[in-house]
Amino acid sequence: MFLLQLIQNYRTGKIELVDVPVPRVGSKFVLVKNAASVVSVGTERSMIELGRKSLLGKARARPDLVKRFFEKAKQQGFIKTLQEALERLDEPVPLGYSSAGVVVEVGSAVRSLSPGDRVACIGAGFASHAEYVCVPEMLCSKIPPNVDFDEAAFGMLGIISMHGIRSANLSVGEKVAVVGLGLLGILTCQLLNAYGFDFVGFDIDSSKVEFAKKLGFSGVYSDVEKFKKAVLNSTKGFGTDSVLITAATESSEPVRLAVDLVRPRGKIVVVGVADIHPNRNELWHKEAEIVVSKAEGPGISDPVYEMEGVDYPIGYVRWTENRNLEEFLRLLSKKSINVRSLITHRVKIHDSVQLYEAILSGQIKPIGVVIDYDTTQENKNKFALINQRNVSSNQTDHNVTIGVVGSGLFGKSVLLPRLRKLVKKDPRVKLKWLVSSRGYTGFHAARKFGFEACSTQFEQVLEDPEVSAVMILTRHSQHKHMVIEALKNGKKVYVEKPLCVNEQELEEITSAYTDLIKQGGSPVVFVGYNRRFSSHAKMCKEYFRDRRSPMMINYRANVGPIPADLWVHSEKEGGGMIISEVCHFVDLLIYLIGSRPIRIYTEAIRGDGQTVIHKDNVVISIGFEDGSVGNIFYTAVGSRSYSREKVEVFCDGKAAVINDFRRTEFFGDRRWKFQTISQDMGYENELKHFLEVIKGKQPLSLTYEEIYYSTLAIFKAVESLNKCSSVNL
Repeated sequence: MFLLQLIQNYRTGKIELVDVPVPRVGSKFVLVKNAASVVSVGTERSMIELGRKSLLGKARARPDLVKRFFEKAKQQGFIKTLQEALERLDEPVPLGYSSAGVVVEVGSAVRSLSPGDRVACIGAGFASHAEYVCVPEMLCSKIPPNVDFDEAAFGMLGIISMHGIRSANLSVGEKVAVVGLGLLGILTCQLLNAYGFDFVGFDIDSSKVEFAKKLGFSGVYSDVEKFKKAVLNSTKGFGTDSVLITAATESSEPVRLAVDLVRPRGKIVVVGVADIHPNRNELWHKEAEIVVSKAEGPGISDPVYEMEGVDYPIGYVRWTENRNLEEFLRLLSKKSINVRSLITHRVKIHDSVQLYEAILSGQIKPIGVVIDYDTTQENKNKFALINQRNVSSNQTDHNVTIGVVGSGLFGKSVLLPRLRKLVKKDPRVKLKWLVSSRGYTGFHAARKFGFEACSTQFEQVLEDPEVSAVMILTRHSQHKHMVIEALKNGKKVYVEKPLCVNEQELEEITSAYTDLIKQGGSPVVFVGYNRRFSSHAKMCKEYFRDRRSPMMINYRANVGPIPADLWVHSEKEGGGMIISEVCHFVDLLIYLIGSRPIRIYTEAIRGDGQTVIHKDNVVISIGFEDGSVGNIFYTAVGSRSYSREKVEVFCDGKAAVINDFRRTEFFGDRRWKFQTISQDMGYENELKHFLEVIKGKQPLSLTYEEIYYSTLAIFKAVESLNKCSSVNL
């Protein structure tokens, strides 16, 4: 048995308990062996029910994504876009976001925690229902000695309630109404009681009201008229200062009720889920304010805070996620709140799937559910076997075994399906390892695409003598290290673009590559420049094969809006869009021209760094050794509904135009065009060529010299932009 983790397939809605490898520990993360986790019944049920909807039902629930689907389909073809959308939907979602356990390993940059510490953990995708969880340091807090794991496991639910109260900006003596007495509602009532606020509670479910009364809350009602009367009596008819909506419903009734009960200029805080469509006139009459509380507080969804561990100064942000968690644990320690009384059901992790089915079917109606884990058994395995196949003895010497590192959306939606298709046709190629830092994502992808095993450790691929080639599909910051280590271990390397993120890394890779050649080796480094393998690019190159003069090429890329907080903009993680994506276009220019770049100049628009990012909107002019000139026009301020890429080539009185790699027109003595049924970006041909190379059947068509200069060119393009002058390579 490996790591048991509860996941849901978002496409089918199926819930599974699976054996996956223990996640890899990042520098600012800690590995925690869970002792208990708490089910957020309302949130998790809503997520599962959405996953079980048909494609039409999902589309109705997310019209924003449907709009993006059709915009992309116009550019890249309906079938291709649909396939990619289905791959994205077929993504495992870890259930749970609130747990507690013992730290067993810490990252190199962790300062506040040590192995052996008892911690409460929070965060969707981190504090999951799993035997081991890997959680950012900022989303953990030490558990006081007199608080047990069951209590601390309520941390996430507790601070959601706490931040809801803070969002109301209550002052001493103010009156509060709580609508919804499920787990969040009861916790909210306990916190209000702990801080000395008078409140009245309501829920349409009489069983929840009775449960609240058993906990000692007398001012709670299931009859709406009695609830309204109680609010008016307690506020002398003025209405409550604040209404906290902790219900989970698609109805707008909770908000309408809140507008009816809140005092003039009072505040309504939506902590749970409700349809926010109040009567405008009623809201105007009272000039009431509606606020949607954002989960556990400041820091949520901020990668700098959560992933990088950069705290907000306490003088400017008093209550962050982590400080809210510390405060909730303090209240538990003082016995100011009692979460043990909220536990109505308890189950072992092995029996958790049956529990969810019982909740979904309505067989049970729990308030608080705790999942228990075996804390005595050590199952910290780093890999899991998925599939095994027999290798026939009559295969040739060209048998190859591949290890893939990285299972992000691009790999799973674009590369791995095509790789699996090619491998199925060739028994001489075997997919053995799939490595992913998160065990459950690697497990799902490995099982789906036919790998023999999944792991969270890159070293296992390097140390496996059977593996002859490594495909690196990770974030850009990891490319340099993995390429060098793979080369040193005698592996042929495919790395998704870019090769690396700065010039120093490029020189380190080049040094490792040339050292192997000096030692008599024949290293293979292949970068995922797929466009040169498109049938459109090949026909264009053939059209100008016998050219006698330099070429003029204009490459326009209209990529559409790119979020400012996307990880590729990080200098450390992605290097920016010039480095991350423009390298593709530089390589295609090198391929079509057949000469190396020698000079480069970059101009950018002046942006504000948020709505318009200047490095996402550039014009790059490149001079080539043979006298040719290439111009790259890259913009993120256009519309995605307009064509994405257009390549115009001029030479010898002829011209060729590639439109989105779906249609290419040729102009010369006669005019003709080449068209493919769907967009041909060259992915399949690229992978086919790499497989032939590692089998020894073909020489590598993409030379290291071309890779070096295409990579160097993008670094010089950034340098040119910074200096506002042309730069020689």
